[in-house]
Amino acid sequence: MNKAGFTCEITALATGQNIERLREQVRIFRPKTVFIDSYNNSPSIIREFEDQQIEWNSLETLAIREDIDVLIVASTGLVSLKPVIEALKTGKKVALANKESLVVGGQAVRDALAIGQDLGAELLPIDSEHSAVWQCLWGEEDDAVKELILTASGGAFRDYKLAELADVTPQAALKHPTWMMGQKVTIDSATLFNKGLEAVEARWLFNIPIEKIKILQHKESIVHSMVAFQDGSIKAQLGEPDMRLPIQIAITHPKRAANEPSAPLDLAKHGSLNFSEVNHEMYPALQVALEAGQREDTAMAAVAGADEAAVALFLSGEIPFTDIPKLLRHTLNNHPGTPQPTLDDSLNAEEWGRNFVAISHANQSYTR
Repeated sequence: MNKAGFTCEITALATGQNIERLREQVRIFRPKTVFIDSYNNSPSIIREFEDQQIEWNSLETLAIREDIDVLIVASTGLVSLKPVIEALKTGKKVALANKESLVVGGQAVRDALAIGQDLGAELLPIDSEHSAVWQCLWGEEDDAVKELILTASGGAFRDYKLAELADVTPQAALKHPTWMMGQKVTIDSATLFNKGLEAVEARWLFNIPIEKIKILQHKESIVHSMVAFQDGSIKAQLGEPDMRLPIQIAITHPKRAANEPSAPLDLAKHGSLNFSEVNHEMYPALQVALEAGQREDTAMAAVAGADEAAVALFLSGEIPFTDIPKLLRHTLNNHPGTPQPTLDDSLNAEEWGRNFVAISHANQSYTR
């Protein structure tokens, strides 16, 4: 027991390719098992951890271990989707920051949660925006909610003019003004596609139509989200832009720990907070995501796959920044959506979106 009133033992660690950070964390936390996606077939890496009496497991095996109570998922892409589903089915508490799991597999994740709830399964958000909504909803009745209000920083180019976006570089796009994030998420913040993904996540997390989810631009990133209620009241959750508090809240829920993992918010120091409507001419990718999310078919999965491919093309210098939303729109306009999709339908659509962007880029079939 520590001063925060709780203890945590790190049983398992997983990474995509940051092997050096994993080695550092293994030295500190001495987990029982590890997973490394990019080195899964490397005998020397496997032997390195086996020599330390650390098991080597697949993500699915890791996720359902009996000695794991809380599974924290902060990966990108779809690598964690099936482990999340299996963990929920077996009654795990899953703290989720992975957008694609709900964007592509939302119904399957909810179904797994329903199966595992009698065993203690919980699905808890650790993205700052969704954690904020979740906290604002504590103690409230579902029918009291009028709308959810997600906030968006606006990304690296929020102060640019529309005409300037065609010439921006990947290096400039990766300089987020308030958050430290991975490359893909940072580019999605610059296009605001990430807010479309977050709206879809909120739809599955809180069982609310996307039409009742509003997005406001808020450059300070202090108000993480708000909830408007039927009587006109609005609740907001505020804090410095730091992921440590949402993670701690998910781990210790339903209690709040007597521990401040990040600097307390000093409103007097900030002085003022600013909000504005989103300029959709500056952020056309957001509109594509919202349109796709409103369809009850595989459109959102296809557009999510398309975004993975389009962002990769931008980061490699093969397309300008302004081609990302064009490729997303081209994908949405051409995707043959499957209604009431199964998980396999959604996974196939995500792959279709990736391939469609690759083909469209190769033959220049979209409007540049």
